[in-house]
Amino acid sequence: MKKDKIVEEVLNDFKSRAEKRKSFDLIWQINMNFLMGNQYCNIGYGGELEEAERQYFWQEREVFNHIAPIFDIRYAKLSKIKPDINVLPSTSDEKDKQTAKASKKIYKYIKNKLKLDSLVNQAIKWSEVCGTVFYKVSWNGEIGQIIGLDDRGGKIKSGDVEISVVSPFEIYPDSPVCDSLKACQSLIHAKAYTTTQVKQMYGIDVPGRKVNTYSLDNVSEGIGGLGFSGTMPKIIESEKEDSVVVIERYVRPNADYPNGRLTIVADERLVFDGDLPYQCGEDGERDFPFIRQTSIEEPGCFWGNSVVERLIPIQRAYNAVKNRKHEFLNRLSLGVLSVEDGSVDLDNLEDEGLCPGKILVYRQGANEPKYLEGENIPTGLDEEEKFLLEEFNKISGVSDLVSSSSISSNISGVALELMISQDEAKLNAPIESIKQAVKDLASMILRLYKQYASFPRVAKIIGENGEIEMFYFSSSDITSEDIELENLTDGMQSISQRRDIIMSLLDNGILQNEDGTLSNRMKSKILEMLGMGIWENAQDITDLHIRKADKENLAMLEGEDRQVSEIDDDNLHINEHTAFMLGQDYEKKCKKDKTIEARFLDHIRAHKSKMEVK
Repeated sequence: MKKDKIVEEVLNDFKSRAEKRKSFDLIWQINMNFLMGNQYCNIGYGGELEEAERQYFWQEREVFNHIAPIFDIRYAKLSKIKPDINVLPSTSDEKDKQTAKASKKIYKYIKNKLKLDSLVNQAIKWSEVCGTVFYKVSWNGEIGQIIGLDDRGGKIKSGDVEISVVSPFEIYPDSPVCDSLKACQSLIHAKAYTTTQVKQMYGIDVPGRKVNTYSLDNVSEGIGGLGFSGTMPKIIESEKEDSVVVIERYVRPNADYPNGRLTIVADERLVFDGDLPYQCGEDGERDFPFIRQTSIEEPGCFWGNSVVERLIPIQRAYNAVKNRKHEFLNRLSLGVLSVEDGSVDLDNLEDEGLCPGKILVYRQGANEPKYLEGENIPTGLDEEEKFLLEEFNKISGVSDLVSSSSISSNISGVALELMISQDEAKLNAPIESIKQAVKDLASMILRLYKQYASFPRVAKIIGENGEIEMFYFSSSDITSEDIELENLTDGMQSISQRRDIIMSLLDNGILQNEDGTLSNRMKSKILEMLGMGIWENAQDITDLHIRKADKENLAMLEGEDRQVSEIDDDNLHINEHTAFMLGQDYEKKCKKDKTIEARFLDHIRAHKSKMEVK
């Protein structure tokens, strides 16, 4: 009875939240329909989406979709945003610096493995059309590397992070006036799964039902012009067979539930009721495994706004103006006949009109049919069309300057650069939201690995110099989740803009050493920034010397003696050994083993002696 009460409470809570969110659902459906070309739909009196009917058979009902290309331009610009992260060490100790580097490698590994850039691009599409999108970061114990076998011979896997893009149709906050996820005290994630998927996820058998979902369909009614009809894609409600709605309700930690609460209900059956599983919040607190991303932030509202929603009134007006112009052209080209009653065979005239070579027979003594004098197209329609085209650019915040007729051929490059900069500045709101979402993703990934990656695991990444780098890591290698973003200013820069900046820095001598030369590391970075990659995967010898010195530090700390090699860069090695001796790890080890200091000093003296000989 306790379980039934919990299930009833969750279901009632879900129905209540769905009713509060219904108006937003309709807005998102209209946005998606307008983006795909179904632009004669509206919200009816019953609160349902309905299609507007054609009033006359001759009425022009074509769609002149300007929302889709604007969406494409915004997506093309926003998809260039690929912010990189940097993990700050928790202290200045050398060990913390190494673990911070390891944390960055872990993020790079999971970024490549899960194709995070593709997921971000998918999320951008949802946020641009609906205004809001979510990432769900979870831990799946059924995937990952095989670490053993159970009693039945089944494979035991290490588990790994999973990231999925969640549409706003699946998220139900406790209040629509919360302006962020942190302001929500509880959250529901509801999604339709097949009975087979529920069996795999939870190990239970549930009866399948028909679940209402949204799907894409083609209709061929209501649009087109005089004498023809067109086809348009349309978002419609459809039924998904043999499926179940799984409801996950997340409750933030409070006085009643210090570790939060997660309740999962599948087809009126309680699957799980317990603490929040993930310590993905700040300072190891349990929190929602969701990250929110918006296109245009709305003050005091959980749901963001979309540019598509703002463009819909302009798109309706533009379609009306263009169709009225075409109706005028139809009247001018086809003409309007004036016929005396009973003078001709009207049925024949309606079917064939006054085609070339037609023999028109009319009653003797009657007036012959004639065309009425046509009117010219009103100039106000042309002016309104131009005004609406300008409105599209103003409200959307983007414009295709390359094809714009307003750009003069003798405009200066500086003025054009300023126009491009102003055009891109209008996209600052979604850009900042994308950057914050990527930063939160990196933090949440590291926190989940810190919580669950107890077994050492091997990962493979492409290093800075193009070589394949293998490394082992576990939860002990993650001591900090303090993330900052790199390359904050060049997100919208093209390759040509970057090249201009780099060439300017080279001309001013900013990138060169004191003797005017370029280091190998700087050369590889410049080639990478110029979009040429790193030629022939050439390794930076400076970086390799630093790695060799780091390995020698760890070996000598554990009691091994290391000899100075003829190929060592003595200055680099001395600097790395000295920096390591000033760290806390070295100091703690020296208190227990007094021979460590002598071993390090003898090794540094050997480097200095080698330099004196040279």
